[in-house]
Amino acid sequence: MQLIQSIPNFSDARRPEVIDQIVAAITSVEGARMLDRSSDLDHNRTVITFAGPPEAVEEASFRAIKTAAELIDLNAHTGEHPRIGAADVVPFVPLSGVTMEECVALAKRLGERVGRELQIPVYLYESAATRPERVNLENIRKGQYEGLKSAIESDPARKPDYGPARLGKAGATVIGARNPLVAFNVYLTTEDVDVAKKIAKAIRHSSGGLRYVKGLGLLVDGRAQVSMNLTNFHDTPIARVVEMIRREAARYGVAIHHSELVGLIPQEALVDAAVWYTQLDGFDKGQILESRLFDAPNQSAPVAASFIDELSAPTPTPGGGSAGAYAGAMGAALVSMVAGLTMGKKKYAEVEAEMQAIRVMAEKLRRDLTQAVDDDASSFEVLMATFKLPKETDEEKSVRASAIVQATLNAARIPLHVAEDAVKVMGLAIQCAQRGNVNAISDSMSGFAMARAGLTAAGYNVRINIHSLEDKSVGEKMLGELAEIEAQADTLEKEIRAVMKERGGI
Repeated sequence: MQLIQSIPNFSDARRPEVIDQIVAAITSVEGARMLDRSSDLDHNRTVITFAGPPEAVEEASFRAIKTAAELIDLNAHTGEHPRIGAADVVPFVPLSGVTMEECVALAKRLGERVGRELQIPVYLYESAATRPERVNLENIRKGQYEGLKSAIESDPARKPDYGPARLGKAGATVIGARNPLVAFNVYLTTEDVDVAKKIAKAIRHSSGGLRYVKGLGLLVDGRAQVSMNLTNFHDTPIARVVEMIRREAARYGVAIHHSELVGLIPQEALVDAAVWYTQLDGFDKGQILESRLFDAPNQSAPVAASFIDELSAPTPTPGGGSAGAYAGAMGAALVSMVAGLTMGKKKYAEVEAEMQAIRVMAEKLRRDLTQAVDDDASSFEVLMATFKLPKETDEEKSVRASAIVQATLNAARIPLHVAEDAVKVMGLAIQCAQRGNVNAISDSMSGFAMARAGLTAAGYNVRINIHSLEDKSVGEKMLGELAEIEAQADTLEKEIRAVMKERGGI
């Protein structure tokens, strides 16, 4: 089943009747399932979590934004939490059977519709961002609603991705696609908000703290609070965050009073915290009773787990398409590495923000391309299965022919997405080669070369699938898109050669 999670944030919590109407708008769409509703009176903000098939989530999100725009007036809104809109931020998270790329496409469709039909300015962020500086939500929220009112009309850099360059009472909406995020707050044994602000500054990544932590110091219910978004609980676990807050708080003679979650949290994040605190060395998640009970039996390992061995086996999959995706993923990994080697170096302080954004985008591309290794192999297996469908009657022949066409187009669509991602990696590799750590310039160029190889392999697979169709016209659009991608790659090839000569002396 295809499932997407949406976690829209609305700038109201003190009027439950308003939130009731927003929830009703969401649940009015068949297939949209409410999971959680969390309101904070001091923040004057409500976070709603729901999930469903892509079409249901897209329509429910539009209805929620429309309802919020009708009922919430930002000119009369006050609250501790930064905001620029009635429907302030609407992120989409892939849960099952959906890629991040598909969530990005959904975000763009919704953004265009909100801008056109509701006349609300829309900014795209995280994986859907159209500019590196808009990957981080805090950059878009700079100045909040009040500051954006004038900036959106006078500053070209604040022009929205969709909708008018002016703010009404509903403000602007930020829409995007991202990985699971944990909204996590820690309360301190003090009412001194300055202590919370100092701790937030110490732990958040933007001011030198922990990677994947965004934090603010606030006063909530008469108690100092460190309010956080943890954007990657795998690389920056909750336990590490809590312990750093505990140590920073001790500097000011205070302690942690309690903590809270806003919305939902992946089970894995809590398991990681439990393992850390109990010091379970050598722990395997297969030791969890519920995991053992509910895991699918005989589940095969992902293709990428032992990819080279699988590739060499005398079997149809994985093949050239998967190899192209794997090459692209390696290119993205190298770009991410170079950006990481540049960050935190005084010599490259002026490109710190650029490298942070590049690393985020490269990691997203690495994950998507790695997933495409398995997706490409699976699509080919589905295609082979369609040829085995019965063809005795005219009806069976018709069903079989239609299934073959659809499976073939899907088998072409996946490497086309790989080609799109690969050329993005190439562009990031050039940025790293131009402005990144010069000691790693060969890695930037290697990343470019791997991505180019991935694009070439993907291109072969798009064409072979389209040309196998009796009616090739159904694939003409894909071939046109591929030609545009390859032309862009040729341009980038010239750029990288110039950079190699200028900065690498090659």
